[in-house]
Amino acid sequence: MALLQTGDTAPDFTLSDQDGKDVSLHDLRGRKVILYFYPAAMTPGCTTQACDFRDSLSSLQGAGYTVLGVSRDTPEKLREFRAHDRLPFDMLSDPDHAVHEAYGAWGEKLNYGKPVTGVLRSTFVVDEDGSVALAQYNVKATGHVARLRTQLGID
Repeated sequence: MALLQTGDTAPDFTLSDQDGKDVSLHDLRGRKVILYFYPAAMTPGCTTQACDFRDSLSSLQGAGYTVLGVSRDTPEKLREFRAHDRLPFDMLSDPDHAVHEAYGAWGEKLNYGKPVTGVLRSTFVVDEDGSVALAQYNVKATGHVARLRTQLGID
């Protein structure tokens, strides 16, 4: 599996959001997009990360970024997650993990010391032209958004 690098063309996709509406990366051309992949809705680490994005959303949007979360969860589960934690950005469903794979966010990792295949918590910043401006793999849920804001020069 090849990992994306800065300057690569971001793989295009169309996924269903929490309401079953299609969201396509190519429709977001002209905007900066933060695309983050996480293992499962309503789990402790994923909730922490999503809430950190929620709490930083005004500054991210003020800097011109659109935030999208991606997991293998169903739209129904994403709708529940979004409502429960008052997440004001779209959550996208990738049940067959094809988009995860295209971004290199699916693969082998250690879970309690044992190798398993699954979601690699990863974040990508896609620029207005559809190129990868930043690719981060195996990020930690806690503190990730603050570090990302610093890297992007956002207070």
